[in-house]
Amino acid sequence: MAKFNKKKDGDIPAVSTASLPDIVFMLLFFFMTVTTMKDNTLMVDNTLPNASETKKLEKKDRVIYIYVGKPTTQYQKTFGTEPKIQLNDKFASVSEVGDYILQERAKKPQDIQNVLTTALKVDKEANMGLISDIKQELRKVNALKVNYTTYEGDAFRNIQ
Repeated sequence: MAKFNKKKDGDIPAVSTASLPDIVFMLLFFFMTVTTMKDNTLMVDNTLPNASETKKLEKKDRVIYIYVGKPTTQYQKTFGTEPKIQLNDKFASVSEVGDYILQERAKKPQDIQNVLTTALKVDKEANMGLISDIKQELRKVNALKVNYTTYEGDAFRNIQ
């Protein structure tokens, strides 16, 4: 009968590094698929107002953004200093808002087209008349779910 010998040294076996490249590539592919790039360049100054009663939008894929504010300094020579509407990466007039909403709605999947929210990112110095005109255009295309994007904070700080 063979005699079994016990190892007397208490050495811990080395960690196998054979699976490390697999783990690295899995992480790489994960972040490549999950990461999205920002697709709009902000062409207007956009200092959002404060609001005390805020609620975070849960599903960002169901939101269409409209930016309103004074053009940034590089665009002020061409477009002036009056507040402008930015749709995607171009300035637009109020009459173009309805067509923009219809185009963006058509790009979305059929099942979420009826639950889209229009988010207005409006500079706190913008005229309410311009906002009212935008809302009228949204009513014409039946985009009745409107969200005003704000910072959370004391609403009375907007008066200063």
